[in-house]
Amino acid sequence: MIIVNINPGICGLNTIIKAESTDSMVSKICIKSSCPAVTAFSEKIPRVEVMKDIFAPFGSSAVFREAALTITHAACPVPTAVLKAAEASASLALPADVTMEMKKE
Repeated sequence: MIIVNINPGICGLNTIIKAESTDSMVSKICIKSSCPAVTAFSEKIPRVEVMKDIFAPFGSSAVFREAALTITHAACPVPTAVLKAAEASASLALPADVTMEMKKE
């Protein structure tokens, strides 16, 4: 099982994603979030079809389509984190941290 903890920044609405795959084809997704929009999103994607969604162009993935309908903040990192978790759970990538640093100069 892959667990991803997301601290999304200034909104402070943290999210935990758990992804598990037994066949490298489908990843079961469980999302717990203090964000109502992410919670609504999580109900729409209990699973990810790994090969279909991971290698789809932006906008073609079921994850991003559902995110567009339920998450009201386009810069939310959760949809990408779901795909990264599904990819790692299916052993298509090693589980490694993704970092985004913001600085004002």
